[in-house]
Amino acid sequence: MEGTEEYFAKEMFPGMDFAEEEKSLLKEEMNGMLKNMDKEELKHFFSKEEFDENYKLIELNKYPFEKALMLLKHVGYNNAKKLRDHHCLTDISLKKRFIRMIVEEGKKKDGNDERLLVDLCECYLFYRARYVLINDEILLTCVKCLLKVALNKEENKEARKEVEIALLALGDVRYFDMSEELYLNEIKEIVQYNQDHHNLTHLAYQSAWQFLFNRFFGDKMLEIVIVNELHFITEATRELEKLTRSVDWQIKDDDKRGKETEDVNTLRRWLHTLEICFEFHRMQNEELVELVCSIIQIFRAAKGYYGYICDLCYNSMIKAVKNKAVKIDCLLKGGTVDLFSEEMNQSTLKDAVIWDCSDFFMNISERQRKKTDGHTEEEERKATKMEVFEKMEEEGYEDIITSFLEIFYFLNNKYFSDFLSFNIFDYFVNA
Repeated sequence: MEGTEEYFAKEMFPGMDFAEEEKSLLKEEMNGMLKNMDKEELKHFFSKEEFDENYKLIELNKYPFEKALMLLKHVGYNNAKKLRDHHCLTDISLKKRFIRMIVEEGKKKDGNDERLLVDLCECYLFYRARYVLINDEILLTCVKCLLKVALNKEENKEARKEVEIALLALGDVRYFDMSEELYLNEIKEIVQYNQDHHNLTHLAYQSAWQFLFNRFFGDKMLEIVIVNELHFITEATRELEKLTRSVDWQIKDDDKRGKETEDVNTLRRWLHTLEICFEFHRMQNEELVELVCSIIQIFRAAKGYYGYICDLCYNSMIKAVKNKAVKIDCLLKGGTVDLFSEEMNQSTLKDAVIWDCSDFFMNISERQRKKTDGHTEEEERKATKMEVFEKMEEEGYEDIITSFLEIFYFLNNKYFSDFLSFNIFDYFVNA
């Protein structure tokens, strides 16, 4: 079929931008499977209705299931990589076929088609509804199967790509309890081997951490493993710094400015993971200063180009101070107080920024007013409190807050998840 890769990109993904290297990848990987498909088959493959129609053709053996499976896998991988929404298997007839085949292949003691099982598991995880419970048997089969793929330490390009796809599929398995025996030793080996040999892509490494983070809500022992054994804070800081250096923030071409690249998307995924981390876990470690510095550096670099990256930086810092995940002096040394002060001084603030900044400083003030039990800790609190207050006084913070009082009612009604205080003294650490 002439021009397959261009047709595939334009017809199957209307409105989606493909870089030249992605087109080359599409040509290399998909031409072999697409050459026997006519335009009508291509055009109608991915709507919900056509999913069901194609399922009927597959069941009648008029359409090759293997071809459909590879198309689904390729599209699911690209959507997950770029954080795009897609149809869920809960909405389409193929769900039953996928589940039946995964169960059948998983039960085979010998002679199962490992390649088929891997493709089925990846497709199932890419297309399932994220908040719908997974059958325990299906989850067990998928996790075991894809961890085996992710443990492959071969250095060739094909193996690295398969590892990335497997980890990306696993990284999307959220909110499900599973025994640590099912995954912990394997995922620790994957993370630690990469720390020594750097064999994973940035996306694969982030996905491995994402899979691990999705497991440890309320699990203090796993939290200790992540922080102390796997050195999450140091690793996250290093990855953020690498990605920050690799992104062309000051791109001059207006058509390319703000466009999502693989590095930008991976950076976005890391920031989302950190946002979850700061919201639910307290990791008060001095190494956090460097991590905070990296987040602030990303915000400054992304401002004016990637608004959603800036929002993630904002949110992670607000949750860090609210949840007491980071000590106030770490926020101070990392430049967070400076950043929020600068933002409040901008003459063209959006109301969301005003609300975020006010919320941040109100939580700073609330934490600084609470006395600690230990004598040494109390002295440190008072010293930090004075340092923060001097910084706020230097920036004219009192005048800024006073000027915003009249719109607090509006902000509270618009951003109703939390409420800003109308009492101006709640915003000052010396109160």
